[in-house]
Amino acid sequence: MAAVVLIGTQWGDEGKGKITDFLAEKADMVVRYQGGNNAGHTVVIGKETFKLHLIPSGIFYSEKVCVIGNGVVIDPKVLIEELDYLDNRGVKTSNLKISSSAHVIMPYHRILDALEEESKGDKKIGTTKRGIGPAYKDKASRTGIRISDFLDKEDLAAKLQDNLKEKNLLITKIYGHEPLKYEDVLEECLMYAERIRPYVVDASLEINNCLADGKKVLFEGAQGTLLDLDHGTYPYVTSSNPIAGGACVGAGVGPTRISKVVGVVKAYTTRVGEGPFPTELTCQMGELIREKGGEYGTTTGRPRRCGWLDVVIMRYAVRVSGISDFAFTKLDVLTGIESLKICTGYRYQGQILREFPQSLKVLAECEAIYEEMPGWQEDLTGITEYAQLPVQAQNYIQRFEELTGVSVTMLAVGPGRDQTIVRGDIF
Repeated sequence: MAAVVLIGTQWGDEGKGKITDFLAEKADMVVRYQGGNNAGHTVVIGKETFKLHLIPSGIFYSEKVCVIGNGVVIDPKVLIEELDYLDNRGVKTSNLKISSSAHVIMPYHRILDALEEESKGDKKIGTTKRGIGPAYKDKASRTGIRISDFLDKEDLAAKLQDNLKEKNLLITKIYGHEPLKYEDVLEECLMYAERIRPYVVDASLEINNCLADGKKVLFEGAQGTLLDLDHGTYPYVTSSNPIAGGACVGAGVGPTRISKVVGVVKAYTTRVGEGPFPTELTCQMGELIREKGGEYGTTTGRPRRCGWLDVVIMRYAVRVSGISDFAFTKLDVLTGIESLKICTGYRYQGQILREFPQSLKVLAECEAIYEEMPGWQEDLTGITEYAQLPVQAQNYIQRFEELTGVSVTMLAVGPGRDQTIVRGDIF
């Protein structure tokens, strides 16, 4: 038995889709355990590029079982669009399974998400307006609709009627928007329900049976550590737990099942949305990294804010998730930059901080402390062995390992499957 949790260590967008796809080759099952279609994973296979939002990246291996766990909130409309998208491109989806305990993003969740965000003005969170927050809110208040309810016509009709009374009051009285019609929403949902019914299972049981049979399971997180609801830069966070502990809750497995935690880290730092960002580059260098790295949101297309690599964040990610290995991505993007910087601490009101502050107010006032290292000019995209990397690139990785205390086991030098240097076994 081997159970590996793959997480993002920054603000998301670290390249988890590529690493998941790469590791899925050795796994028997790939499980997505939290988030919704506010996440986006890009997978490059040969000359083809695929963009996913809900379905685990392991779907490209037809012999692997792919599971959407109970911790995910599912927009059935988006899920069906994604199934059709894959089918039209020749990717089989019969190996997909959906937890009957996962919660459903309803049409009113999407509307409320947009209305609430717009009403905040300059205090907006930066949500994708996909309905994820309102769906998790209903889950916490015990008024949510789960997939098992969604597939039962009587249960769905009753819960929808109750929920829509409350939601329409908010939509019309608070926000001045047109109300949703019960009959229209019910008809739409019933159509979606029949389409997804064949995929629905007791996912926790399936996952634990797979582990009991001695098979390999890869748990795939969305977003990143600093977007975690409990441990991120609150309130500029997502509505779920991307850290490794979220895999146990969001998939229905015990912590004793987990054997390794792989943290995916980009060779620099990016974030989308609002909130403090100590190493942000608001100069030409930031623009250069954005363009070279293609740093635009998979889901929204929004330009990502770019900055230097921050190991204060990395040490924090190691602590809250128990990271055993790092997968380092987009090292090739830094080629051609004469001098590179790594943030090793923060300066705050005359003090030096080595640990990530819990206060958002403190973080906003922190100034990054840097170590400077020489860059390299060589193209890395065709390199297949670590020893072939320029010595400056090796030094950059080695210094990162020294500062975090965790080894880099995988190293991506391009978006393709074959552009991955492996320095040790994960499974």
